[in-house]
Amino acid sequence: MNETTSNVTGRHIGGTFDLVDHHGHEVNERTYRGTYAVIFFGFTHCKMVCPRALHRLSTVLDRLGPLAERVQPLYITVDPERDTQEVMKDFLSPGYPRFTGLTGTPAQIDRAKKSFRVFATTVADPDDPHNYQMPHSAFTYVLGPDGAYLTHFTDAVDEDELVTRLSSILR
Repeated sequence: MNETTSNVTGRHIGGTFDLVDHHGHEVNERTYRGTYAVIFFGFTHCKMVCPRALHRLSTVLDRLGPLAERVQPLYITVDPERDTQEVMKDFLSPGYPRFTGLTGTPAQIDRAKKSFRVFATTVADPDDPHNYQMPHSAFTYVLGPDGAYLTHFTDAVDEDELVTRLSSILR
């Protein structure tokens, strides 16, 4: 089985999406052709997993030096009800400025999640101001300049290994 197009179960990963970036521009998978896309799904109200992943990926991109110019990092929300384009911009700009936040209608986000085989669900959380959290899978996906799925990394892959593996892909 070819890892560049399938996951281990043989189901295709990645594909089409029609969303809005945090600047208000309509985007789709073709928008990022010509660059490598590094994609992480999450939500702005996440307390631990997403900030840790975004920080790690930002540090990895810094360590890649000039190779990082070939990468467009994308943060796709799994919580479109709260994560409007303005909320995404306010969340990403100060701490994760390399990332472009993508949001859309619940139906658009559901299609994007399905395309990447992302799990996310709503669970009650009395400690959250909106009374819910969004547990989700924590994978970083890499698409090639042609938009094809190349690989993914689990949240357990450490920073050094991520730098090594992404450097290999980008060379």
